[in-house]
Amino acid sequence: MAIGEHGQTHVWTPTPEYVEKANVTRFMRRVGCATLEDLWAYVRADIARFYHELASDMGLAWFEPYTSTLDLSRGLPFARWFVDGRYNASYNCLDRWVQAGRGSYTALVWESEDGQVRRYSFDELLAEVCLLAGALRELGVERGDTVGIYMPLLPETAIALLAIGRVGAIAVPAFSGYGAPALATRLADAQAKVLLTVDGVSRRGKFVNMKATADAALADVPSVQHVLVFQRSNPGLLRPGADVAWTKGRDVEWTHAVSGQASFCEAERTASDEPYLLLYTSGSTGKPKGAVHGHAGFPVKVQIDQYLCFDVKPGDCMLWFTDMGWMMGPFLVLGALGLGASAMLYEGTPDYPTPDRLWEVAARHKVTHLGIAPTAIRALMVHGDDQPRKHDLSNLRILGSSGEAWNPEPYRWFAQHVGGGRAPIINYSGGTEVSGGIVGCYPVRALAACAFHGPVFGMDADVVDEAGNSIRGAVGELVVRQPWPGMTQGFWRDDERYLNTYWSRFPNVWVHGDWASVDNEGFWYIHGRSDDTINVAGKRVGPAEYESALVAHPGVREAAAISVPDELKGEAVVCLVALRANVAESEGLRAELLAKVVDSLGKALAAKAVKFVDDLPCTRNGKMMRRVARARYLRMDNLGDLSALENPSSLEAIDNAR
Repeated sequence: MAIGEHGQTHVWTPTPEYVEKANVTRFMRRVGCATLEDLWAYVRADIARFYHELASDMGLAWFEPYTSTLDLSRGLPFARWFVDGRYNASYNCLDRWVQAGRGSYTALVWESEDGQVRRYSFDELLAEVCLLAGALRELGVERGDTVGIYMPLLPETAIALLAIGRVGAIAVPAFSGYGAPALATRLADAQAKVLLTVDGVSRRGKFVNMKATADAALADVPSVQHVLVFQRSNPGLLRPGADVAWTKGRDVEWTHAVSGQASFCEAERTASDEPYLLLYTSGSTGKPKGAVHGHAGFPVKVQIDQYLCFDVKPGDCMLWFTDMGWMMGPFLVLGALGLGASAMLYEGTPDYPTPDRLWEVAARHKVTHLGIAPTAIRALMVHGDDQPRKHDLSNLRILGSSGEAWNPEPYRWFAQHVGGGRAPIINYSGGTEVSGGIVGCYPVRALAACAFHGPVFGMDADVVDEAGNSIRGAVGELVVRQPWPGMTQGFWRDDERYLNTYWSRFPNVWVHGDWASVDNEGFWYIHGRSDDTINVAGKRVGPAEYESALVAHPGVREAAAISVPDELKGEAVVCLVALRANVAESEGLRAELLAKVVDSLGKALAAKAVKFVDDLPCTRNGKMMRRVARARYLRMDNLGDLSALENPSSLEAIDNAR
């Protein structure tokens, strides 16, 4: 490990060859920038020029070229990009590469929980997308209609995402683990015309009847006229009298619907800002927010981020542990395919049926880019350092992470035991409304644990104090000062909520809702959501700082720091701690953990208590639901949106600890 100019330990340093071959190096030379700092300045000085040059460098395919890169006639919150251009995301992910002579190259690889594998070339994937596009049109789907996707991570799920865009409709992906009320809320708000789903899915070896959940949800969604059902659990399962119900006249079997359709259909010549994705995000209160994204919005933004930050090239293979209902699902499919790489769809949990399942799949399919949330890494660490070492992961060139702040020990474990010390961790943080990252890393500069190099290029990001002034060396609000193509066009039929959420704090400044800081060496850090921040006797601190101290202990599997009311300090901190297997709870261990917090943060920020729990609430893709843990511990009546909760038993575990 190298030491930086100001004493920061570098956990990875690029070789000259790495730097020379990087996409970002080539682009910097194109625009005459010698350093990352030069390119950040270039972006801030003329953001429209930057995106025009980058769109040209990446070779995006337009049916009709845009006449203006950026239009601010409606103000910054409603900026329009690539004005008058005609651009279709499905065409850019498929036809573009077929026409370039890469039709025989692998576009999509899928593996199920039980080891089934399917592969599609760009030629084959284009044909499947066209078949489904024809079926959707036959079911009455027209340009501008909304179409729900409630499916696990199958090839058909990616095909659905691309086919919906091809016909000019709007895709509404929903998390495959949602219950009926959560699914109904999103489909009803979107006024979905058609729903695509499956009969069922295997989850840790057990059959989950997704069709039954969809049916229950649709009782409250009268706008849905047809349900297109892909049979995957049993070829005869949907016959009358079987376990999975069938609604005559409404439900259509997938294979039957696509049979007889043409193997090629032209993509609609959609406008650059024509809506393509309606991505719902959950909040602690209120109904989910539907972020609207256009064809040259979300798809272009994720391709830019993968191109510059993750250094994705044609022929690479990206696996991101996610679900199509989360932002990273469309990120994987639209980003990788848009750059001529292949998307690896991994259906299942990372440690089933064996603890090394994820590593085994990544090795066998020669994955080059592996992305995962920090919480999932913490869960996989408990199985031992030898699990990833069993497999040849030498093809891994880039490791990716998103969803939450890192703790140092899991970060180093991921880098050392999975990346072998040679693959950089591209730390990446942003959001659904952003279409990707606000801050990120680049494989051309040394890395510090848990840190970001700075803004993702094209994002004029800053850290500000309570008055909106730029600050360094202290924690402040993460903001963005100029628009970008992936910025949501607004919330679905609710512009007022959109403006209040992001634009009401400072004039013409996007306030993202994350605490961030920039140290004296220029590294950026995310400290969690600003509504998670704890104020102990006037000292503001993020929960991740407590959690990092705790998970550094060899006996701790996971930890969540939550604020509780305190008569003296206003707020105090209680640490909920899940121990590793075969580690026993004891007062001695509790005292040891409390001491580790003091050693790390100082006596003034000492935790009030450590409470041992069997589990902590998280989503299926491994993201900690800290707000749920806090609400449950404090016996709040409203726990907020629980639709993404993977392990409901964790709530009872918190009850027992309290």
